[in-house]
Amino acid sequence: MPLISKSRQNNIQLPADFVERRRLPEEMEFWLDEREGDIILHPRLPDAKKLYIEATTGCNLQCRTCIRNVWSDPLAPMKADTFKKILASLDSLPRLERVVFTSFGEPLTHPRILDMIEAVRKKGLEVTLGSNGLLLKPHIARELIRLGVDRLMVSIDGGRPETFENVRGAQLNPIIENIIKLNELKEEMGSLFPSVGVEFVIMQSNADEIKDLAVLATQLNISRVLVSNVLPYSEDMRSEVLYGHEPIEPFKTSSWAIRAGAWVSWATMELPRMHWGAERRCRFIQDKAIVVGWDGKVSPCYALSHNYSYYAIDGLNKQVSRYILGSVHEQSLGDIWMSEEYVRFRSEVQSYHFPSCPDCDLRDTCDLRKVNEGCWGWNPSCADCLWAQDIIRCP
Repeated sequence: MPLISKSRQNNIQLPADFVERRRLPEEMEFWLDEREGDIILHPRLPDAKKLYIEATTGCNLQCRTCIRNVWSDPLAPMKADTFKKILASLDSLPRLERVVFTSFGEPLTHPRILDMIEAVRKKGLEVTLGSNGLLLKPHIARELIRLGVDRLMVSIDGGRPETFENVRGAQLNPIIENIIKLNELKEEMGSLFPSVGVEFVIMQSNADEIKDLAVLATQLNISRVLVSNVLPYSEDMRSEVLYGHEPIEPFKTSSWAIRAGAWVSWATMELPRMHWGAERRCRFIQDKAIVVGWDGKVSPCYALSHNYSYYAIDGLNKQVSRYILGSVHEQSLGDIWMSEEYVRFRSEVQSYHFPSCPDCDLRDTCDLRKVNEGCWGWNPSCADCLWAQDIIRCP
């Protein structure tokens, strides 16, 4: 696909309202593409807004629901040189707004995580930290407040201690105590941040605890509860799946009031979709997000950031291969983001130019479904991605 410039020399005439709506600069480049006989111009813009950094693939827990039970990737922290490469190339993404330190590992197990956060904050970027909450001790909490982390998402997969322990193999009370202490420190230091949210993976065994979670969220000044369905990586998790079933009674949107100093605001519980539908959208593409793994390699989303297997919506065991679009050890983030392959991939996902495998009459005999490939369209294929259905959700 050729690279062309928006200039008089190339005789490319774009409507004035097209330029105005997209705020395109006078001189810019496009990747020229063709799809089903139509010519498509893909703007080559450094317009990524959100960056996920996988500080480590290691964790202090071994949850039943975790991808780490089935993947083939190494357990390792991000090396200092890799992070320096990321930091050095942040300026190549001038529209970047937020860095999210979270992944399938526990960021707080990385010995330099606070230094990494501080370096990003010095760039003037907003920071979200995802954690299981066990290592959120007072000295860590104080530093997160001091550094200006504005969002903290804590994973709590049970409204009752016994349920939480069954899923995560850890005690819930220490996490609750850590959040209480964080709130006390915020008040002591005169800060409303970080706002605290909760990620809740809903399953057959904990679905009736949504109400308990709402009560707990009220007590802990939680500003947001993000509910996701479980993605069954292992055979024993298949019986825990809720999507595809009729919604159960406790599974309804709710909200509650939280108080922070003199301010009172409403917190919300964000619920996932429960059935496969025609409407498909990828939040990673919609949010202009980019994912950098522990080794500095870039992927477009969580679903394609590791090598693993899982059970698809119809129970088929599917092997996913990591999709790598570049490495910060070889290119800047801006160059990777604007590369031909990455630009075209985002366009394909934006228009969702993929088959809908769960609806296909040939799905029972299709071997392509056993891997992340499709019979037509871009490969790797997003044809039966549960993230694109909002069935599986991420912060």
